[in-house]
Amino acid sequence: MFKHIKKRSKKTGSPPGSLIHVGETKAETVRITVIDYDGESYRKKEIQRIEDCFQLKDTSTVTWINISGLHQIEIIEKVGKHFELHPLLLEDVLNTNQRPKIEDFGGYLFIVMRMLFYNGVKNEIESEQVSFFVGSQYVISFQEKEGDVFDPVRERIRNGKGRIRKSGTDYLVYTLIDAIVDHYFITLEKTEEKIDRLEEEVLTNPIPETLQEIHTIKREMIFMRKSVWPLREVISTFERTESLLVKETTTIYLRDVYDHTIQIIDTIETFRDVISGLIDVYLSSISNKMNEVMKVLTIIATIFIPLTFIAGIYGMNFKYLPELEWKWGYFAVWMFMLTVGLSMGMYFKRKKWL
Repeated sequence: MFKHIKKRSKKTGSPPGSLIHVGETKAETVRITVIDYDGESYRKKEIQRIEDCFQLKDTSTVTWINISGLHQIEIIEKVGKHFELHPLLLEDVLNTNQRPKIEDFGGYLFIVMRMLFYNGVKNEIESEQVSFFVGSQYVISFQEKEGDVFDPVRERIRNGKGRIRKSGTDYLVYTLIDAIVDHYFITLEKTEEKIDRLEEEVLTNPIPETLQEIHTIKREMIFMRKSVWPLREVISTFERTESLLVKETTTIYLRDVYDHTIQIIDTIETFRDVISGLIDVYLSSISNKMNEVMKVLTIIATIFIPLTFIAGIYGMNFKYLPELEWKWGYFAVWMFMLTVGLSMGMYFKRKKWL
């Protein structure tokens, strides 16, 4: 069963907007962190109760609320009620098999993306859904588990590097999207290393495990394409939106992310073509390997055919067989058989069949 497909049977028959977590529970506890900043100030804290951050909704500073863990439905409900978020969007947050998308609800934007990691221990790509609510003074992000690719963004906010502390929520969500897209390149680099190694194995020593690994990478590329391909439309819509939440100065940076997304899609398509070619090369290598084995066996059989013929003649039980009573007959037959075998071997070698 393809591991990235999550069962949705428990939502069958539920009314629209029902808050039911669909997917694997990847976090034991829910962790809530709040970063509040402007051009002059910076605060970061971890809170235990989601209500502790509600007073930051209408402040003049930019507030980033990050929630890691989706299994406590009551937290999602409280966030949705306080920030007046549509129940269908909260349902999409909890359904962790969403396609990347962006929706404009006037007072806020809703964005869904997939964050990809390369697990070096398991030697596979892992995926996590990330959802963003972007308001005029707040950004709320929902993750399936603790741990992400946003540490460089947090460091820039803390140190006041760049223009992030002087910009609004649109620029903040741009930096978060950019961090996710940039991490796609790291994942693709690891995948490229695997493909290069498999190419060498396929040409030198193809084994059944090699074919299995090729099919695994092929499935991963299909999933990556499914995760990244819609992202092109998401960023393009984000760039062209008429929402007052997105400033024109931010659209320039969104174009850069769009270009990176196109580059990633092209790379994925290239990898898919290479992997499809690897399967053909694997089958050809196996066939060639079998042909080499059959060639050796055929040559051995061909050499022994005349020797078997000679041995068969002198093994007949006739009383008056020529050379039967000859003193040197046994040695003469052996010399003749060796001469025939060596002559055929030299002939095959001259023809480069050996």
